[in-house]
Amino acid sequence: MRCPFCGHDASQVKDSRPTDDGAAIRRRRQCEGCAARFTTFERIQLRELTVVKSEHRREPFDREKLLRSVSIAARKRPVEPIQLEKLVSGIQRQLETSGDAEVSAKRIGEMVMDGLKGLDSVAYIRFASVYRDFSEARDFEEFAGSVEEAGREG
Repeated sequence: MRCPFCGHDASQVKDSRPTDDGAAIRRRRQCEGCAARFTTFERIQLRELTVVKSEHRREPFDREKLLRSVSIAARKRPVEPIQLEKLVSGIQRQLETSGDAEVSAKRIGEMVMDGLKGLDSVAYIRFASVYRDFSEARDFEEFAGSVEEAGREG
């Protein structure tokens, strides 16, 4: 593992433990070059996934990018980081076990929306505003109204 501080390519593992959700191994490492300590995470990857964007462009699935977008939607909301990690891990696992090497960005977006709907309605609306490309305040009003109605029915 290359040191993020000095670039030396050798490090020693000082401590290993599973993460809270058990989906990864957290490792504390020490660089053999500069003695700096840093943390790495090791996750199981069942298969390489390719995301097909709406304009038919393809890019590798990026778990961190997905986690960042979900975290932005949930910023300053009563949602714990571990809940977001579990949401993203669950989505990634579903995609990897589906058998498809390519997955549409639309499918991922719908999976995120389904997950956020159960966690926090404000985060759900925030994510939807970007995902569905709201352009006017009326778009927010209509979507929020539909969320409110669904909450009363459920």
